[in-house]
Amino acid sequence: MVIERKFIKDKLREYSVKEYLAGFLDRVGFSHIDIQKTPVGFSILIYSSKPGLIVGRKGINIKEIQDTLQKEFKLESPVVEVQEVSNPNLDSKIVAEQIGNQLRKFGAARFKAIGHKAIEKMMQCGAVGCEIRIAGLVPSSRAKAWRFYAGYLPKCGDVAIRCVDKGYKVVQLKRGIIGVTVKILPPGIEMPDQIHIKELPKKTITAEELSKEEAKKEHEKLKKAIKPKEDAEEKKIEEAEKELPKAEKEEQKEIIAEEIAEAEEELEEEKEELAEAKTEEAAKELTEDEAGEEKES
Repeated sequence: MVIERKFIKDKLREYSVKEYLAGFLDRVGFSHIDIQKTPVGFSILIYSSKPGLIVGRKGINIKEIQDTLQKEFKLESPVVEVQEVSNPNLDSKIVAEQIGNQLRKFGAARFKAIGHKAIEKMMQCGAVGCEIRIAGLVPSSRAKAWRFYAGYLPKCGDVAIRCVDKGYKVVQLKRGIIGVTVKILPPGIEMPDQIHIKELPKKTITAEELSKEEAKKEHEKLKKAIKPKEDAEEKKIEEAEKELPKAEKEEQKEIIAEEIAEAEEELEEEKEELAEAKTEEAAKELTEDEAGEEKES
């Protein structure tokens, strides 16, 4: 329990230091502080839009802050440093303070112009979304709340808790107390429902590449023009190839028919020769028989 108590005590002391600095550095563009424990003591970094006013002439304000932190808050050898905020219009606490100062200067009657100008500045600086809520006796005798907003500002979820910068300022006027609440969604935050469209890199084409591309295009055009002619010639060749076998078959049939006719003629000639040979043999036999009969007689 001792360690837990120590942590709680350190956090309470840090909160009381922040409250003291916020009150002491009122109207000088105070944003927030960062307290770090070092081996030597404590390092306190103050972020502000007007660091010169915080430092003061010859660092008198810094010395006063260091003495107060050492005596009242018992911080060992505190070292105070001041850093300028890069873009004050995207810091909700600084914007709330600016609106409060303008309300003190111009009065609550001009709260609409003050709210619209602040919204316009924040959006011009690149904010994704912003909202200003001015509550109190503006402009009537009854308390009301007026809201000015622009862009996209989530109200719930992890983005609303972690990423939205919130600032609050209380302004004491003659008519009463006015509360100013500022919420800003700074640029460069990745939203869970955000979609990125990648663009293809543009190629730089030289004169040679252009000439090559033109030559390719002309070649493609010539191909397209020649293709139908080539297709027609291919069809003709295919049809001719189909017709060739038919002509060859007819020629073969004619040759076979001629060969058959020649063979038939040869057979007939052979038959005639055989018949003549037989007739000659028969005639010889008859002559021989007749000669034998004559001899016998």
